[in-house]
Amino acid sequence: MTTFAYTAAQTEALKLLASPARHIMLFGGSRSGKTFVLCGALAARALRSPGSRHAVIRRYCRSCRNSIGCDTMPKLLRRRFGDKLQWHFNRTENVFTFPNGAEIWLIGLDDAERADKILGKEFATIYFNECSELDYAGVQTALTRLAQNSPPLVNKAFYDCNPPGRRHWTYRVFMEKLDPLDRTPLLKPDDFVSMLINPAANRSNLPPDYIENTLAALPRRQRARFLEGLWLDENENALWQPDMIARSRVNVCPELLRVVIGVDPAVTSHGTSDLTGIVAAGLGVDRQYYVLADRSMRGTPEQWVRCVNELYTELAADRVIGEVNNGGELISALLTGLNSALPFKAVRASRGKIIRAEPVAALYERNLVHHAGYFPELEEEMCSFSPANSTKSPDRMDALVWALTELSVHENCAARFLLA
Repeated sequence: MTTFAYTAAQTEALKLLASPARHIMLFGGSRSGKTFVLCGALAARALRSPGSRHAVIRRYCRSCRNSIGCDTMPKLLRRRFGDKLQWHFNRTENVFTFPNGAEIWLIGLDDAERADKILGKEFATIYFNECSELDYAGVQTALTRLAQNSPPLVNKAFYDCNPPGRRHWTYRVFMEKLDPLDRTPLLKPDDFVSMLINPAANRSNLPPDYIENTLAALPRRQRARFLEGLWLDENENALWQPDMIARSRVNVCPELLRVVIGVDPAVTSHGTSDLTGIVAAGLGVDRQYYVLADRSMRGTPEQWVRCVNELYTELAADRVIGEVNNGGELISALLTGLNSALPFKAVRASRGKIIRAEPVAALYERNLVHHAGYFPELEEEMCSFSPANSTKSPDRMDALVWALTELSVHENCAARFLLA
């Protein structure tokens, strides 16, 4: 068996995680080894304290289970301990159990009932995975459960993220050492420390061409975030600004009258292809609009069609809206071939992206659109799309525009009918 060893950057991160600080964040580019080393630190803490309880929190339960429960944590435990450590993962409860009785619970904040049940417990460590997707209020609520007495451990919170914009709470807390709500200095700034860790430092664990051919080929702003791990400045010329989205963000939606899924299909499916944009939105009883999910992905037509169908079923959606400029009847055939009951509406991009996007941006300006949670990749596309200089196809944003356009047109038609 290959001898286990952390990279040099991960070893430095472990030193920081063992420091006196109570809140430690690792930030940086994609596939830099952040999650792996944090899972290692979490497992080590669990093994040090019999009966201790620890949590990994992510926005979506499915993402937490698939990423941590079925991939990173088992991989870490097998590589780090081999057959010397017996552990069990309960896929129903999403909990790892160790021989000393310690537990690591996986929590998704989208499942409110289950999250409330689990967060009724006390924990010695809480790890906020992909924390750029999490609402600050939700993080603060979870931190009230960082209260288990587990000698010899000192209770700590771990965080990781690909850095979003400088107005995000992670930047204000860890970089500026300010309360993100009232901008006052943190009471204990030394308790909040962070470390940049980028994919170049994890090259030995990556495919040979991942950095040069995948990350380096991204558009400039995405390259800054996912390759260089830089915090992003806001684009003053963009149609959307972060404050337009943040001021109307919600955690809970009202009853929804109509739900649609917008799809912007990619033409190809190789490593540097565009994403297929898949974004769901709904119209509430309050006659306002709610962005519900971003499941955009890079994959074959069969793969993204399955993803669309899963989201359609999950949300009990009313219709799928798909751009057919490049796929023609094939897109409709693939969707209805997988699910004959799925109602599909084909749309053609007869106008430019800017002309299509401007009416939707106007809805945001009027505070009529609410994001139900954080969608960092989608929001980054929106806030970097400038009419003056955007050339890259904004796949997630296009799907959003198709979905909200369909909802707003349908709502306007219904209003005219009622007034007639």
